[in-house]
Amino acid sequence: MRRSSALISTICAPALVLGCADDDDAELQVFAAASLHSVLAEIAEIYTEETGTEVQINAAGSSTLVEQLSHGAAADVLATADETTMEQAVESGLTSGDPEVFAANHLVLITPPGNPAEVQGLSDLQDSAVDTVVCTPQVPCGAATARLADSAEVGIQAVSEETSVTDVLGRVRSQEADAGLVYATDALQAVGEVEALELPGAAEDPNYYPVALLEGASSAEAGMEFIDFLLTNEQAQQILQEAGFTEVDR
Repeated sequence: MRRSSALISTICAPALVLGCADDDDAELQVFAAASLHSVLAEIAEIYTEETGTEVQINAAGSSTLVEQLSHGAAADVLATADETTMEQAVESGLTSGDPEVFAANHLVLITPPGNPAEVQGLSDLQDSAVDTVVCTPQVPCGAATARLADSAEVGIQAVSEETSVTDVLGRVRSQEADAGLVYATDALQAVGEVEALELPGAAEDPNYYPVALLEGASSAEAGMEFIDFLLTNEQAQQILQEAGFTEVDR
């Protein structure tokens, strides 16, 4: 997947500019990873103000989104929380053109306020007395958890595996669990409701977030336009960074 070049549209030749879509009343359907929901909603609002194109966001676990698309769900743009899941979409013929990476994210350890179980690091999650929740390995946050645990040679004793990172956050936020592994962006959104601890090696092995136009998109022009906006618009990139996402080389 490309990380170095800006997206160029062949639909709005010779250059992609905001407002090139013919239909001012166009509506764009974006399937986005759960960890992108809030930030894409904010970016979409600005995009709509500039273009007049409404954006509807369906947020769920990345693997769930690809499964929905494989079973015929209709959408124009797909943004996943890792490259592996996007590759599955590409190999299934769901995408049109090359996916582009627009941001990165890494895992942190979270606890309820006050850290009642006194969790100090990843090794503490080996203790079955610590109620730990993680993402299931089939979804991006779970794959990142497995990589981190393997690298640290830690066997996490999880009481629950969730299908999305927002579910992990919810379990810790509601104090149903002593600890969880979520993205840095999710922890930032829950400041005051959870405490976050950076983990050695996590920032050096982030998940890269790609976005792609979907095959058969009913609003292909608007979809290409939105992807370019996400990749190149300074305000969009600023929103991503303020939310805790890491900028990628372009």
